[in-house]
Amino acid sequence: MVAKILEGNKVHFTSLGCARNLVDSEVMLGILLKAGYEPAQTLEEADFLIVNTCGFLAESRKESCDTIDLLLKEKKEGAKVVVAGCMVQKYGPEIKERFPAVHYFLGSGDMEKILEAVQTPESGVAVTSARSYLESGEIPRQISTPKHYAYLKIAEGCMKRCAFCIIPNIKGPLRSKSQDQVLKEFHTLLNQGVFEVILIAQDLGDYGKDRKEVDGLTTLLRSMLEVKKDFWLRLLYLYPDEITEEILQLLESDKRICRYLDMPIQHINPRILKAMRRKTSKDQILTTIGELRKRLPDMMIRTSLMVGFPGETDEEFEELVQFVKDVPLDNIGIFKYSREEESHSAKLPDHISEEVKQKRFERLVKTQMAQVRKRNKAHIGKKLPVIVEGYHPESNLLMRGRFYGQCPEIDGQVIINDGRKVTAFGKLYEVEITDVADYDLIGTVVAPLRKRESLCLVSS
Repeated sequence: MVAKILEGNKVHFTSLGCARNLVDSEVMLGILLKAGYEPAQTLEEADFLIVNTCGFLAESRKESCDTIDLLLKEKKEGAKVVVAGCMVQKYGPEIKERFPAVHYFLGSGDMEKILEAVQTPESGVAVTSARSYLESGEIPRQISTPKHYAYLKIAEGCMKRCAFCIIPNIKGPLRSKSQDQVLKEFHTLLNQGVFEVILIAQDLGDYGKDRKEVDGLTTLLRSMLEVKKDFWLRLLYLYPDEITEEILQLLESDKRICRYLDMPIQHINPRILKAMRRKTSKDQILTTIGELRKRLPDMMIRTSLMVGFPGETDEEFEELVQFVKDVPLDNIGIFKYSREEESHSAKLPDHISEEVKQKRFERLVKTQMAQVRKRNKAHIGKKLPVIVEGYHPESNLLMRGRFYGQCPEIDGQVIINDGRKVTAFGKLYEVEITDVADYDLIGTVVAPLRKRESLCLVSS
């Protein structure tokens, strides 16, 4: 294979959508690098431009199409564009008709065919019935995140049937990796120097249920915690009904699991939750949050909320606003309902106008921002373990980092205004928090930390 590559072997990747897509892109990059290809530093010098698309929502499909259009316009003469991922799997004929200049299309379960896609001189399509991809065995993967953290995908697809979601249609039913495979990848990441391992799936709590396993996630976590090394283990995502007594005990007993949970709840009104086909009730949600706050007071809770679900009344929306005011949550991703034609909710009556959805969105964002500022101020005066990740994009006089309560890409950061004691990026430091700026904390580096010390700074 390598002998075929005489010239023109530079590749450029664009990965859109979720972190699971990013892992798939890293696998494709690893396959190409092993075959002798080289990463392009800029789009303009690339001989092959690969985009891994997202087709989850209308907004993400627009972003995917805009990206393909940009690559086709900006690429150098003779360069080839390869389009892969969810949008190809679900909307292949439409996207092929719209972009006939694309060299090759790969379905979301066909990542291992990337070498064939770039090496064949003819345009083509490889879209099989496999709607999602789980790497296994000795398939290479080139980590694209900073070397101190990486994502570990443990499952694909979904067994839930939320009324507004088409993920099961796009990604197919739940498929979990074997525990042996997950542990093998976990050890590989740690041996490569990764400190923060972020477990990802559409729904971590369902891990192993496709194989009729009971307590699959807790069994997996216990096996990971048997490893005699220091690390941060971050969990994305766990639904309220999946935060079991066993999970709580693991969080209490081993601080290597970050005191951070991304717990999607979507709404709080009982009727709306039922209409959404959610598996948790208002009482269950409130009980779970209360238990987390009582037993793990330093736990950082992130969630997602939706406004404008079909039939949502003014009173039901006000109940959601009051919930955000009354219940302490650290971060909230707020979304407007998107009508996806293949979803159950698309057929429901009383769809809400975009104007009303936008007003509700802005109101809830404003309410949440007030709560974020209040909760962040509680960190002032504390000393937190922070991974310093680099200079702040606005000034080399500032640095940026994250403590255990901040997930890469989706949460705020720690802005460091005095980093004189920082000797290397990607390392842990004790940082005293002195101020806040909306979602971000501001602080001063006190001293470098050993990994074990970072775990001790998480208070019980």
